Amino acid sequence: MRILVSGLLAQYPFGGVIWDYVQYLIGFRDLGHDVWYLEDSGMWPYHPVEQTYTEDASHNIAALGRLLGEFGFGDRWIYRNGANGQFHSANGLLGEKEARALVRDSDLLANVSGAANLTGYEGGRCHRMYLDGDPMFTHIDLLTDPAKCATILAHDSHFTFGLNVGAADCRVPTGKLDWKKTVQPVSLRHWPVLPSPPKHGYTTVMNWASYASRTWEGDDYGQKDLEFRRFFDLPKSVPAERLTLAMGQGPKRQRPTEALREAGWEILEPNEVVPDHLTYRDFLSASKGEWSIAKNGYVRSRSGWFSCRTACYLAAGRPAVVQETGWSAHLPHGKDAGVYPFETEADVAAAMESIAGDYEGHRRAARRMAEEHFDAPKVCADLLKQAGL
Repeated sequence: MRILVSGLLAQYPFGGVIWDYVQYLIGFRDLGHDVWYLEDSGMWPYHPVEQTYTEDASHNIAALGRLLGEFGFGDRWIYRNGANGQFHSANGLLGEKEARALVRDSDLLANVSGAANLTGYEGGRCHRMYLDGDPMFTHIDLLTDPAKCATILAHDSHFTFGLNVGAADCRVPTGKLDWKKTVQPVSLRHWPVLPSPPKHGYTTVMNWASYASRTWEGDDYGQKDLEFRRFFDLPKSVPAERLTLAMGQGPKRQRPTEALREAGWEILEPNEVVPDHLTYRDFLSASKGEWSIAKNGYVRSRSGWFSCRTACYLAAGRPAVVQETGWSAHLPHGKDAGVYPFETEADVAAAMESIAGDYEGHRRAARRMAEEHFDAPKVCADLLKQAGL
């Protein structure tokens, strides 16, 4: 099959964002398919150095070509500049007419995180697959935002990282769509288990907050800052552990940096320590493990969201202690899985004590967990099977 994977690699060529999209490309290619990358978000290009939006996409196009070339997709990509509508492609061989025809005549467009604007690609035989990585927030938009609703409904199949969506204890509204479940694919060969001892303690990469809360049926569903405040003093509960956060400051620089440091957290700037996919991988691989919270909306809704970042930690053989969102009802956890859910500081302390008691055993278990549940070809094959392709 010819498969296109959408993304935001040119728009936001940062650390974990790159892995979020590239690993779908690799997973489908490993299955033997002809895989292309499509970026048509409709947005003006973002210049990461100047930190502003601009009509000039030359920086984005050059960076995209280099990145995709590194992974073997240097001759298979299409980019549309949202500022002027101009199409660009590998070697400049495809104009707008050819690019749109390529999409329409493909077997599958995997629209990861709904990154692609499908306007102008209507018709043809292409199966359009929507892959939601932001459960509850996506689902509220589906039922409250007419434009976003139309975008989501323009797809033939719908998948979500919300593993608990549809369960009795889950508050995520489905909008009467058949939301199939999936997880982040991880290209295991790109995440080798390194024998070196960890440089860092428990780490994560996160934003203090990303966007405004959403309201559904009178209740607010917020960002990570709301959940983090519940664990602000965690360093006191695990004094033997070093806790390091590569934490973005969030809108209007809301992050309470000094208060966090006074509470015992080590704070690093993501743009300094994980500016690209290689430094991101190095940072995760050099960690003892991951400790991380989830967005308040994921937790409160019992969505079952499981982090794409956590899947990468596990692949690197790094155990994880991550907040419960309902995911533990659908994925293995505990010592034999190398990953623990938590709801309280006491849960965190117990998990870290268990990991410390047999660190190498937990490392091996983490890698097995990734091999069994997040291996990119397996995840991508399951997407095709569930979509009937």
